[in-house]
Amino acid sequence: MKKTAANTDTHPGKGRRNFLKTAWKFLGAVAVAEIFFFVISLLKPSREINQSKPGSTLRIIGNIEDFPPGSVTPDRINKVYIIREKEGGFLALSIVCPHLGCSVLWDETKQQFDCPCHSSAFDQHGIVLSSPAPRPLDYFPVIIEEGKVKLDLTRKTKRKKFEPGQMTYAV
Repeated sequence: MKKTAANTDTHPGKGRRNFLKTAWKFLGAVAVAEIFFFVISLLKPSREINQSKPGSTLRIIGNIEDFPPGSVTPDRINKVYIIREKEGGFLALSIVCPHLGCSVLWDETKQQFDCPCHSSAFDQHGIVLSSPAPRPLDYFPVIIEEGKVKLDLTRKTKRKKFEPGQMTYAV
């Protein structure tokens, strides 16, 4: 029997082939739509940026009296150390080592921060004493208002060295 055009239209594989072509077209359109929406979401400004207002990101860490002169106080919740120098200046350092992100620990006997992961060491101002840490500990600006010690945790600053302007003094 000779196949004709009429016989190939009724072939059982033809319907399945058309279905698969349609399914692939549909899945391709879905993939293109996902990529389009992903790119749009990257270009659209974040809602968090629009909602934050100046001053609303301040965290009250404690009262000035909570930090005796010459002390280093860990705040594990906010991942900072609050340093109060003997002269009364405040400095807030990140608890996170800039090498690989381990939490540094304050060693009271050595008067330095030690990283337990790779043995980096930092002085009381967060300056590297021994590597492999590539730079000092990050710091946060300290604000003192009405006897309260406050931090703006959104303003973490990477630095190359300690500068006296990074200290905040109570007036």
